[in-house]
Parts: sequence; structure tokens; C-alpha cells
Amino acid sequence: MFTKILIANRGEIACRVIATAKKMGIATVAVYSEADKEARHVQLADEAVLLGPAPSRESYLVADKIIAAAKQTGAQAIHPGYGFLSENEAFARRVEEEGMAFIGPKHFSIAAMGDKIASKKLANAAKVNTIPGWNDAIECAERAVEIAKDIGYPVMIKASAGGGGKGLRVAYNDKEALEGFTACQNEARNSFGDDRIFIEKFVQEPRHIEIQVLGDSHGNVIYLNERECSIQRRHQKVIEEAPSPFISDATRKAMGEQAVALAKAVKYQSAGTVEFVVGKDQDFYFLEMNTRLQVEHPVTECITGLDLVELMIRVAAGEKLPLTQDQVKREGWAIECRINAEDPFRNFLPSTGRLVRFSPPAQSMWQGNTADLLGVRVDTGVQDGGEIPMFYDSMIAKLIVHGKDRQEAITKMREALNGFVIRGISSNIPFQAALLAHPKFVAGDFNTGFIAEHYGHGFRAEDVPHDDADFLVALAAFVRRKSRERAAGLSGQLPGYGVKVGHDFRVIVLGATGEHVYKPVHVDEVVGQLGSAVVTVADKRYAISSPSRLNDICITGECNGQAFTAQIERGTPRNPLALVVQHNGTRIETMVVSPRMAELHALMPFKAPADMSKYVLSPMPGLLVDVAVKPGQKVQAGERVAVIEAMKMENVLFAAADGVVGKVLASKGESLVVDQPIVEFE
Repeated sequence: MFTKILIANRGEIACRVIATAKKMGIATVAVYSEADKEARHVQLADEAVLLGPAPSRESYLVADKIIAAAKQTGAQAIHPGYGFLSENEAFARRVEEEGMAFIGPKHFSIAAMGDKIASKKLANAAKVNTIPGWNDAIECAERAVEIAKDIGYPVMIKASAGGGGKGLRVAYNDKEALEGFTACQNEARNSFGDDRIFIEKFVQEPRHIEIQVLGDSHGNVIYLNERECSIQRRHQKVIEEAPSPFISDATRKAMGEQAVALAKAVKYQSAGTVEFVVGKDQDFYFLEMNTRLQVEHPVTECITGLDLVELMIRVAAGEKLPLTQDQVKREGWAIECRINAEDPFRNFLPSTGRLVRFSPPAQSMWQGNTADLLGVRVDTGVQDGGEIPMFYDSMIAKLIVHGKDRQEAITKMREALNGFVIRGISSNIPFQAALLAHPKFVAGDFNTGFIAEHYGHGFRAEDVPHDDADFLVALAAFVRRKSRERAAGLSGQLPGYGVKVGHDFRVIVLGATGEHVYKPVHVDEVVGQLGSAVVTVADKRYAISSPSRLNDICITGECNGQAFTAQIERGTPRNPLALVVQHNGTRIETMVVSPRMAELHALMPFKAPADMSKYVLSPMPGLLVDVAVKPGQKVQAGERVAVIEAMKMENVLFAAADGVVGKVLASKGESLVVDQPIVEFE
């Protein structure tokens, strides 16, 4: 067994590998860029080596620097994590040529599965179901239309080297096939330097279901059940679960056996994933093989009780698999939510900056420890006060729960999301909460088009249904009443001028454009029970008790006998008197005042926000890559004005109306904050 390994990655996956290595008594070496010098993975590792500047092409993607770091520190093996160089055949070969072990598959397996056209041919040879299609590179758009007609619409047009949703179009007729072929070819050439395109049948109501496989150097390969990954937004997974609520035991067995056959065909050693698209009749077809550890591997660890990172390390060290196919377990139900630094209410634009507060829910399951299951686990690479840099992807944590069945897992996940405190940046937690509450998700009735179908217009606050919105009002009154009780108990108050607690309040639910709602609320304390009160809102009775302190941002307790977790913020930048309550993805901004104060508040004019229509504002924090206009220039609606880059995404800003540029307020290369003016029109 190795005594020291280097982790050629960053963020949560680097921390994840370090956890297992520590459990196994293996020393770890972290690598980092200048943007990550304070990062959590650097602090957790035994040693750390600086690779270079922040951009990944100058740090995490430079194989020479990583191999030099491994040699310098005496590491005997390199774990690539996922992303970066994890599926780079040349890097895997180079590591072995330098006398170290690559904790992943052999370079020839990566090469065989890395090309979508070649991998489909291999799959056919291994008798794996493949989608009807044309598997050779197509020379022109007219030929693409002929092939699409032969296969039968709808068809999917895909780049051979594609990934992450780039170089992919669905065509329902000749016109779309012609245009889609050209668009895919251009995207693939620009993104991957490889413009080979192929076409296949588009499966109706498709589900994305993948099989986790594990092979060793002694010819043994097993499958570790499946993961359901159909909840996707723009081909990026959002929620993953294991097992799938859709497939039968017979389909599971058939998919697993075909995945093993494919892995054996390429002499696969290590953990890998065979991805399938599954139709509404449980017909399944090979999609591609990911020759690395997957982001969503924790859900498989929960239901099987196996540590996949440990098994990868053991296989790389030459050990045999410690179990056979009939020993693979499938116990309980696991769900993973990807917590991303993005603003769901601004079309999921990246959100970077400092984590003013980062407090995940209490953990009862741990990375690398598969003895404690049926609980909550958080995989993250950040910490309270840390920085979310603009140079890397947007995922800041993975929240994983394991329940006895699917319903229990959903309930646990909703509570865990309620207790996940992130302040300073925006996160997609409200969106995750809405997905988990959606009746079709709860029923297991969904496919890869679920988000496009139900949230195609974008995501708005009203898309988060709360089964009892008055509970949030009651909670605001409960917290305010407790703070009044505390204030009334302070000594030294002048006789006749002391704080009076009172029982009747008005909760003003503040509207963004002045449409406030005034709710009469009555609060009675429960005699002899500290931290308890009965709150009445519009004839609804809420018996609330909570052991949480007044200054806790996350409060727990019981309401009418049911446990709850919610978040309370005191004061906002605009309103220091506000109480912000957040529960099950719904967020309300309130003021809890006396009835007379509410009467006066209702008479106050609403101060509308400043008119910013003359400005082009940055919709997200990021780097200003280009300003395409100059003062005095005439600009037409839809014309390109500026380009902002953040988290591997380029965002082009266009003029909303015709006009003349008055001033350019930000310069190329500047780091922008959200809503910062870039250009002012006359």
C-alpha cells in the first residue's frame, strides 16, 4: 500500500480523497493555485505545493507541474479526482511512465472510452445496447439531413468530443437537422478542437440512469447498482439518487451486466460509470462511459456501504476487489443535492465572493466512513469566511442524505436544506427546495426534460410552494416576542418607561414594490415552559417551542408537535428592523410591530428604487473580459456591449434599446460586483 499520494485537484473532491487517505494512514499532498492558497483542501493535506496562477490552464491543467510536485514530495501515486486531468489519457500514461501509480483506469481504457464514436463501436462489439444512429463522422450538413431521415425524427446531433452540453442539438425536422449540424460543428471546433459530428435516435421521455462499475487488475469487474440522474438543467445534473424510482430489478440486472461486459472489453481497472439513456418503456441504450470517479458517487456509497475512494486506491495498489457481485448490497435510499454558487432568481448566473456565513446542517455520516449511515453528509471544499473564486466551477458543496426509503430521504433532504446557512453569496438552495416539493418529483414521475418543462420560464419566488405560508409569519412573531421578553427582563429600566412585551402584534410581510401585507397576530407565552408560545395568525394556532438562542441564524424546534428547522436573519442592508424568515425554500421579509405602528407604516409612501434603465449593469460578479463600445457610439438594441467571465462561463451583455453611449464606467480586466454599472447611455 502507498504511504503518500498526491491529489491533482481542488475543492470538495480533493477534501473527499484526503478523508479516505487519512483513514487508511496514507499521507497526502495537495496542489493549489494562487487563488486557492487559503482553501480547505490545502489546510487538510499533510503537504501542499503551489502550481501557479489562478486560471486552471496555468495551474491544475499543467501536467508537468503536477508530476514535478509529486516527485518533489515523494508521492507514489496520483489521484486525479474528477474534471481537470482525470480523463486525460496522456496524463495517465505519463504518471505511469514516471514510475508512479495513477489512481484511476489505465490510459488505454481512458482512450477507448474517451471518443464517443469509438466507444459506441466498442459497445456494439461487446453486445451492449446502443441507440440506432450513424456512428461515423458525417462530412456535411446535407448528408446529416439524409441520415436523420433514415433514422427517423427526432434525432440527436452530437459532437464526438462533446461534453457539458456543448455540441449537442435535438432536431425534429430537416430544417433543424441542417441548422443543428452546422451549429454543433462550430461549437465543437471552438470548444474541443474536434469538429466530428454523429447522429443518433432521440429517445422519447428519456431518463439518464448510470451504472457504477468497479474493476481490478486481476480481471474482476462488478457493478454497484445504479444512480438516477435525470433531474438536469442544461445537461448539468442537479439532483442524483440511488436507486432509481423507475427501473425494475430485471432492467437493473440487464443494465449492470452490460456495463460489466463493456468494462471487461476495455480491461477496466478502478471505479467508472457507464451512462445509459432509458426510454419510457425501460428500453435502455449506452450513452458513454466516464472513466473516473463521479461527482455523485456518495449516493452509491450510502446504499452499498462501500468507500469508493478506498477501493480505487486499493485497486491502484494491485489489490483484488474485496467482494463479489452477489455481495453487493442495496439498502435504503440516498439523494444528493448539488449546492452551487449561483442565483436561481437571476437565471442561475454565477455568484462569487466571500462566504460571510457558511454553516451546513449537522452531519451524522462522514466521508470515508461507511459504518454510520441513514443520516446526513456534507462534502465541501469551503469553510466559513472562505472565498468562492471566479475561476472554477460553481459547486460549493454536495448535500447527501440516506433514508430507509425514498419518502424518508426526501423529508430528510428538505430539513437538511432548511438548515444549510449560506450568506454573502447566492446559492441554488431555494431551487433545490422547490424541486423536492414538486408533486411529480415526489411521485418519481420525471425525465431529463423535467426542469425545462416546469421551469422553462426561469425560476421565480412564486415557484416555491409553501404548504403553510402563515407558519413563517408565526415564526417571525415568535422570535420578535422572545426578543421583547428578553428586553423587558433587563435591569436598570426607568420606572414607567420599561419595555412592555404585549400580546398583539402586526406582522408586515414586505413586498419588493410596496405591496405590503399586514397580518394581525396574537402571542401567548406558555407558563412554565421556557422558549414556548402559542401564536395565532388569522384563526390558525401555532404552538411553537424552540431551544435555539435569539442570535442563532438557524433555529430548530417543534410547531404543533412537528419538528422544524428554519433560518432567521435580523436586519437587511435596506431595513435594519426587518426579520427575514426562510423555510422550505420560501423566504419572506417582515417587520413585527405594534398595531399602532402598523397603521402608521401603512401611511408611509413607498420609495421606488432608482431608475437604472440608462445603464448596462453586471448581472453577476465576474471578470470584465471585453467592452465592445466607446463613448459617443450609436448602439442598436441587441448589439453586443460587454463580455463578463465567471466560473468557466462567458456571459455576453447586449443593449436593451437603441441609444448613444455616454460613459464607459468599467474597464477591461476589472473585477465586477453584481449590479455594478458598466456603460451609461445618454
